[in-house]
Amino acid sequence: MPEPFVEVISNKTLQRRVSEMGEEVSADHPDGDLVVVGILKGSLFFYKDLLGHMPYTCQAEFLSLTRFGNEGRVSVAMDVSIPLHDRNVLIVLEIVDTGLTLATIQRLMEAHGARSVRTAALLDKTTRRIVDVTIDYRGFEVGDEYLLGYGLDWKGVYRNIRSIWAVMNLPHLADNPRAFDTVAFGSGSGHGNSSTSVK
Repeated sequence: MPEPFVEVISNKTLQRRVSEMGEEVSADHPDGDLVVVGILKGSLFFYKDLLGHMPYTCQAEFLSLTRFGNEGRVSVAMDVSIPLHDRNVLIVLEIVDTGLTLATIQRLMEAHGARSVRTAALLDKTTRRIVDVTIDYRGFEVGDEYLLGYGLDWKGVYRNIRSIWAVMNLPHLADNPRAFDTVAFGSGSGHGNSSTSVK
């Protein structure tokens, strides 16, 4: 039987790519005149590491959305705390799939009067795209598997795993909510690796 969980992006690979993305953003904003808006909660780990590779004069802000209804509509649970009028804004997300949430966030930033709005996404599920959205800084393109770690959760847990894992048997995890515990906290990040891993 195949492994139910597979590490697809190691922490070393994550840190290398996030560093590169920070350099790309910095090159486009050498004066550091940038408001970096992290989308809670999933972007926390990516956001923190990305910000560490950017100019110290960047301003850190957060935005939280609530999804509701069968159509996946979103509302603002926590808005940014500073005016964005005539500011350069960078939206930071852990993942983009359908594009619906990102499109909503981009419109919100424009409604705030931002001078420019760019997006940095760690992961991109292009196969699930419904709305055409622009991602200016992309970390990795990934498949359709459910992912855990580095900000990505299962019912609120496992966000703090240092690498990213694919759930190869989602019904197994649904039936056994703590099935990932031994992988996450037991034998270490080497367990469950396969040829699909990004090292």
